[in-house]
Amino acid sequence: MGEKAAQGGDGTLKELASLEASTNVSADARLAAIIDSSFDAIISKDLNSIITSWNGAAQRMFGYAAEEAIGRSMLMLVPDHLRDEEADIIVRVRNGERVASYETIRQRKDGSFIAVSLTISPIRNITGEIIGASKIARDITATRESERRIRHLLREVNHRVKNQFAVILSMIRETSKRSTDPREFEELIRSRIMALSRSHDLLVNSDWAGASLFDLVQEQLKPFGREEQVSLSGPLLTLQPNAVQNLGMAFHELGTNSSKYGALACDAGRLEITWQIANGVSGNREIHLAWDETMPKQGERRDESTRKGFGTVVLQRVAPQSLNGSAVLKRSPGHLSWSLTAPLESIIVPQLGAEIAAADSEPSFRP
Repeated sequence: MGEKAAQGGDGTLKELASLEASTNVSADARLAAIIDSSFDAIISKDLNSIITSWNGAAQRMFGYAAEEAIGRSMLMLVPDHLRDEEADIIVRVRNGERVASYETIRQRKDGSFIAVSLTISPIRNITGEIIGASKIARDITATRESERRIRHLLREVNHRVKNQFAVILSMIRETSKRSTDPREFEELIRSRIMALSRSHDLLVNSDWAGASLFDLVQEQLKPFGREEQVSLSGPLLTLQPNAVQNLGMAFHELGTNSSKYGALACDAGRLEITWQIANGVSGNREIHLAWDETMPKQGERRDESTRKGFGTVVLQRVAPQSLNGSAVLKRSPGHLSWSLTAPLESIIVPQLGAEIAAADSEPSFRP
């Protein structure tokens, strides 16, 4: 009886030992699988900075296969001007420190550089002695680029906001000179600031990269309605932020005048807005933009607002000068036209000639 119990006990011990060994193997296998499938580079090294392990993500990140990296110094990843970093890291590891979220630059096999965030922890043996370090490297190139773009956008927005403040002050000054009715003054200022806001919204939606000329015209004419009386024709162009702001003001002034005295003030009026790209006298590419409206002569009202007001300043001076171009405003019975000629490089966003090539093909058209 006792012998059987002893035998049974021995069997139980063997089963437990076998289970423990199986569990350890399984845990090691799971850990190896986690390391190998990680999107972050996981590398271990000894206290002499010699690489002892190298996962698949490390190969993808730095370009070295495991057999190329293991046994070599970690310094192969460190740019020459940052060599002191590795010595400092080893000193901190020997002292048992853990280095977390350390951002730096490392070098790939092909010589290119990559921005990484490092987390480094000491590796200890079963007696607690520090024998090396594990390093997790995360590619933060996209994060760095995003931060750079945000800083650029903030600087751009700051510049544009200051510029818009100056424009608004100019609006107030010029409008006040020609308005004797406080209500009229308030209405004009409000409508002009809202026009700036519509241009601003287009730029914000594109991360301040620019806006389509089609979209700009349609957005500025939207408050006046009568879309069926307006036609747009021209190639697809993406305007620079400066052009969006200044042409936006011009379209608003023209639209306001047209809704009061011109084509958009009656059912029989017709407004055509066209643009094309052509070679200038000097051989440079230019944009030719034309606003052309016709309306019945009967009952025509004299256009005092655009002839003497802030609108005239925008159309004949502010818009063309800001785009290094020239403009002509003409009136005749039943007809008003405004034409702008400016260097293409002052108008559109540079896109390696893609838009210019498109502009040389069939023109776009929207009724």
